[in-house]
Amino acid sequence: QEELEAEHGPGAPAAPRQRSTALGPAVRGPGSDSEDDEEWPSLEKAAAVAAGRSGEYGGEVVVDPEDEKAIEMFMNKNPPLRRTLADIIMEKITEKQTEVETALSEISGCPMPQLDPRVLEVYRGVREVLSKYRSGKLPKAFKIIPALSNWEQILYITEPETWTAAAMYQATRIFSSNLKERMAQRFYNLVLLPRVRDDIAEYKRLNFHLYMALKKALFKPAAWFKGILIPLCESGTCTLREAIIIGSILTKCSIPVLHSSAAMLKIAEMQYSGANSIFLRLLIDKKYALPFRVVDALVFHFLAFRTDQRDLPVLWHQSFLALAQRYKEDLSSEQKEALLELLKFHSHPQISPEIRRELLNSKTRDVEGQPPAAME
Repeated sequence: QEELEAEHGPGAPAAPRQRSTALGPAVRGPGSDSEDDEEWPSLEKAAAVAAGRSGEYGGEVVVDPEDEKAIEMFMNKNPPLRRTLADIIMEKITEKQTEVETALSEISGCPMPQLDPRVLEVYRGVREVLSKYRSGKLPKAFKIIPALSNWEQILYITEPETWTAAAMYQATRIFSSNLKERMAQRFYNLVLLPRVRDDIAEYKRLNFHLYMALKKALFKPAAWFKGILIPLCESGTCTLREAIIIGSILTKCSIPVLHSSAAMLKIAEMQYSGANSIFLRLLIDKKYALPFRVVDALVFHFLAFRTDQRDLPVLWHQSFLALAQRYKEDLSSEQKEALLELLKFHSHPQISPEIRRELLNSKTRDVEGQPPAAME
């Protein structure tokens, strides 16, 4: 992403949030905070309405067993161990204990300072609130967590795995607004993503509040891609259901081209899993004006399958078709010839003829700034 920024300039800064002024009697008391807690009644109503239209927000997804089996064939057989916030904190505690045992001096920094018993008591109380939270205001002690230097340690005390889905939405709203990019990425990756994956695995759908939390997290698109989408693809264990639900957010939300380009570049270059085809197709279908470097990476992603003897899933052919439809005029003549040759190795009776037609009946990019060579 840094290289793309250097080449094409940084993305446009987000517009400042506009606050409307309503005339009339004051509703808030003098002690109430300025957070817009009125959002919750509308969210509750939306959840009730969406209950009848569950497919719109990632409700129960009925997947084709054959597609699911094809996706599983490309999954990582030895997936890396999933790490949560609790794992990271316990590692730090162990490191600190080892450090104390080996060096008794207190000159070195203390990554895990002992917390004041009063602080522990406060955040254990916050934990109880969040484990039963439905709507309304959150404790102010929770809202200040993003401003703390040891925010991960404090968050660990509140036990994020016990929060209700509504509390997870509110936490995501606070953390996405107040944490820096890198810290937000850690929250998304260590807290939000494991919760979303567990919910989908258990209920075959995604809770409305967790779905809204994923959408709210896109407030920081770079952190969203680095903390949610890229780790999900790299794990090699993303299921078809997870890809469909999380991918629907890509379709519904507006995402800056720079962040999407960086994500497409990363997905195209990583080891293939079936879910990669879904995310690539959804990003391609957003019809961005992509840098040639990203288009080239997408072409090489597909050309890498020339030596693959496996039967590729329909999802792969669909993403190939999307590339041919959206970026056929951004391909060089050599790339088109190579892609047409690829169709001889991996073909689909319905999709491949359409890909061939798109590639043959379109102009070529050829060398920038030069007219295409005349055919002799």
